[in-house]
Amino acid sequence: MSEQASKPQERLQVGQFAKTVGKTVRALHLYEELGLLNPVARSKGGFRLYDDSSIERARWIVKLQGIGFTLAQIQGFVADFERAANGRVATSQARDVFTKKLDEVQTQLAKLHRSEADLVEALNYLDGCQDCPGDLSPACCKDCVQVSHTTTEVPHLFAGLSERAGQGEAGQTSADPVMVNSVNSSAVQDVEGELPQAQGAQSEG
Repeated sequence: MSEQASKPQERLQVGQFAKTVGKTVRALHLYEELGLLNPVARSKGGFRLYDDSSIERARWIVKLQGIGFTLAQIQGFVADFERAANGRVATSQARDVFTKKLDEVQTQLAKLHRSEADLVEALNYLDGCQDCPGDLSPACCKDCVQVSHTTTEVPHLFAGLSERAGQGEAGQTSADPVMVNSVNSSAVQDVEGELPQAQGAQSEG
């Protein structure tokens, strides 16, 4: 037997383990509470000990979270897999879960690609604004005739901004920025809740 094979595997206490996998100790304890991760042993003093398999397990959980699974979903996914009648049923269930998540990710990617195209279009248009005379007000932007623009059509992202600047009575500005503080916080949360939640799962770990 080689020296490497006979060498006992190093076991880490929870603080070292947390540092190795880039998670907090509290996150690892939560994984344990949910039945997703278990220490391989305990020290004589009763401290949790983890090994290479624990590291792989934690990184697997983190990877699923990065894809968009919540910890509750991972918990259910693992439980369903382990309770399946046989391997064929278990792998079929896993395939269904991954297929559904792939559909969600592809939908999110399509939205992100559209957002990317909108931003690139707006930035390309705004590049032409660098030659704008300094004596023009923001209200002039909605009807810009600068020849430096590559297109005469104002990109949608910028159009909404410039249209607002051109509205209102003379001398009147848009809504006072301070007023945003008076907006009902729950209404703001409702709107923000409609945004893609792909990174939201990270907060659980």
